[in-house]
Amino acid sequence: MSEDMTIQSVRQLTEQLRRMVERHFPFVWVRGEVGNVSRPASGHFYFTLKDAEAQLQCVWFRQQQRQRGPFDPLTGEVFETPPPAPEELLRQGAELICAGHVGIYAPRGQYQLVVELVQPAGQGGLAQAFEERKRRLAALGYFAQERKRRLPWNPARVALITSPHGAAIHDFRRLAAPRGQAAHIRLYPAVVQGEGAAPSLVRALETANAHALLPDGPQVIVLIRGGGSLEDLWAFNEQEVAEAVYRSRLPVLAGIGHEVDVTLADLTADVRAATPSHAAQLLWPSRQELIQLLDDQEAALFRGMQRRLERQELLLGHLARLLRAHAPLRQLERLESTRRRLSFAMQRAVREMLVRRQRQTDHLAQVLRSFWNPARLAASTREADALEERLRAALPRLLSRRQQEFLWWEQRLHAGGRQLVSRAEEQRERLALRLTACDPLGPLERGYALVADNQGAVVHSVRQAHDGQELHIRLQDGALGVTVAQIRPRAGKTSMAVKGE
Repeated sequence: MSEDMTIQSVRQLTEQLRRMVERHFPFVWVRGEVGNVSRPASGHFYFTLKDAEAQLQCVWFRQQQRQRGPFDPLTGEVFETPPPAPEELLRQGAELICAGHVGIYAPRGQYQLVVELVQPAGQGGLAQAFEERKRRLAALGYFAQERKRRLPWNPARVALITSPHGAAIHDFRRLAAPRGQAAHIRLYPAVVQGEGAAPSLVRALETANAHALLPDGPQVIVLIRGGGSLEDLWAFNEQEVAEAVYRSRLPVLAGIGHEVDVTLADLTADVRAATPSHAAQLLWPSRQELIQLLDDQEAALFRGMQRRLERQELLLGHLARLLRAHAPLRQLERLESTRRRLSFAMQRAVREMLVRRQRQTDHLAQVLRSFWNPARLAASTREADALEERLRAALPRLLSRRQQEFLWWEQRLHAGGRQLVSRAEEQRERLALRLTACDPLGPLERGYALVADNQGAVVHSVRQAHDGQELHIRLQDGALGVTVAQIRPRAGKTSMAVKGE
């Protein structure tokens, strides 16, 4: 190595290239289609301008995003209406004309356009085709919310359609590993970019739907792909792919590109995930969530069991108290308690009566001692003692007489009841006899007859009859139809002779 050759650091070489690029491209106009738009919290816009053969990284700093009025001081243009806001200009697929200077971003070693002015130049061809297809499929009802199905919760069998070599499958599997309950994921490989991608995706969707008819077939289809430009994701905007998603028997979860990327397959799918990783999060709950759910259910089951046991214990206690209250032994105890209470009450009444008698005796003795002499007092005392002894002896007899009197009244009551029932029975028989005697058909049994005319009126006298009249005679065992042949009054009355029919 020669002594005059200088070895530069990466920073030094990059700085020289930056000065050279900025000196040769101080201000340029570039036209292209917008892609990969992002706006972090700093407020700066990062995006790419691209055409069919190349793309250019662009940055539009926040301080350059001034709101312009009807007059642009940079270009001298006069606008009839104020231009759109930056976020309205930088739409995915829009074709823009951007002005600024070219520089080099040293930390990444890449050149970029530092944008100072943005003007719309109409949409690109792919964006126009996307909007046209979107309107056509929307009119056919492909995006209608009412036709979209819910994903099965925590599915056990999943059909995954993606490229086996892309980053999307690794992100999906990484997020799926700590979630769910060891679901079976079957890969249906497909080409997700370039020529032949759309037919490959359609075949994978049809195969997964065919396998859904098997006993161990998938429960849901997951269609994923990593991020990219509109051209990279174009296979998912093909109408045949959207139609295959629309015809799917199984619910379809689409996680294509990044959150800002929207394809026709996303819009047609039953559920759209922001990213492939988000698709795994939508399919399965985390293991910690399942463990917590299991713990909650276990706690709820334990609480329910405790409440049931408490209710059963309360019911058992109530039944035990009822059983004890109605047990024969308890009945005997209550009767014995009643007997003791009544016995104590009777003894107390006897003692109180004796005390009253004693008090009366003492009072009388005191009175006697006040008015009588000692001899008479002694005699009265003896008499009082004798009366007291007689009273003590008479008390049991009095109680016995009262008991006998009670039994006597009880017997009289029973006898009176029987007599009352007997008299009521006799009266009933007399009334039955009288009712039988008043029966108008009773005399028929003794040989009498009941005569009535054709209208059923009873004939009491011969004056009610006339010659040739038809009568009905009711006897004990039947009736006779007769005709009056002769009327003979008798003893001031008229008798009639009848002729049988």
